[in-house]
Amino acid sequence: MRADLRLPDLPDARHVTVGGQDVAYLDEGAGEPVLMVHGNPSWSYHYRHLAAAVAAHGHRAVVPDHVGMGRSARPAAGDYPFTYERRVEDLGGFVDAVLPDGPLTLVVHDWGGAIALAWAVRHPERVRRVVLLNTAAFPLPPGAGLPWHLRAARVPYAGDGAVLLGNAFVRGAVHLGVVHRMPRQVRRGYLAPYDSPARRLAVLRFVQDVPASPSAPAHALLAATERALPGLLAQVPVLVLWGLRDPVLDARILERWRELVPSAEVHAYEDAGHFVLEDAREVVVPRVLDLLDRT
Repeated sequence: MRADLRLPDLPDARHVTVGGQDVAYLDEGAGEPVLMVHGNPSWSYHYRHLAAAVAAHGHRAVVPDHVGMGRSARPAAGDYPFTYERRVEDLGGFVDAVLPDGPLTLVVHDWGGAIALAWAVRHPERVRRVVLLNTAAFPLPPGAGLPWHLRAARVPYAGDGAVLLGNAFVRGAVHLGVVHRMPRQVRRGYLAPYDSPARRLAVLRFVQDVPASPSAPAHALLAATERALPGLLAQVPVLVLWGLRDPVLDARILERWRELVPSAEVHAYEDAGHFVLEDAREVVVPRVLDLLDRT
């Protein structure tokens, strides 16, 4: 099923079939592409301002919605695996279809980092630059555990009901993920694709796929990605833009990025949370444009 959402500050989506599923994406501007990959529980709307700015700056902004999210297809549980590995495969299929050759810049947030960087370490020749926005692409560092709201959403039956029936995870994210309260129309934008239980399944599956232990299904791929990251990221410019008041990806995650990529340019914002593009857009967007100009 295709979700034809129309919002006043978001262009109409284009569509491509990837792995038998309809994938919606924004495609603005022309020039060297900047591929922006969102996380959970957001969608391409998260990048609306950055995509417009990048396009106006002489680059091509391409922003897919993961299957089950945004304006992409909503397969039932038995029709799609909703796993980390499949997400990486889907991103690869999307890139093959929409951006088949040449260098590209990656901008990643939340689960988008784990997905896009797992693809990137397999295709290092395609990566020109990397921008990290409150994301992780490695297992939890020692001493770091799942935050309370992730643990609550993973409780069997009760967590499923809260996420699917009550939309608690999406509603919670738009409040807990920012320091400065989102305007009502922005909150509505984030919530718009998730207006019924059937349309929230991908949100729940992402929550369940967070690897809390080495035995978790996603752990092996995350660990393999982590091992390959230093080799990839030492070869390209890396910009880290981080909201320090993130209830999910805290200072220990940022410190791990510093260890993995000592050459990275890091800007951390005391007055911003998980959705750093919402809290600190006025400084984050110019930093990205500056990176595109000088590297």
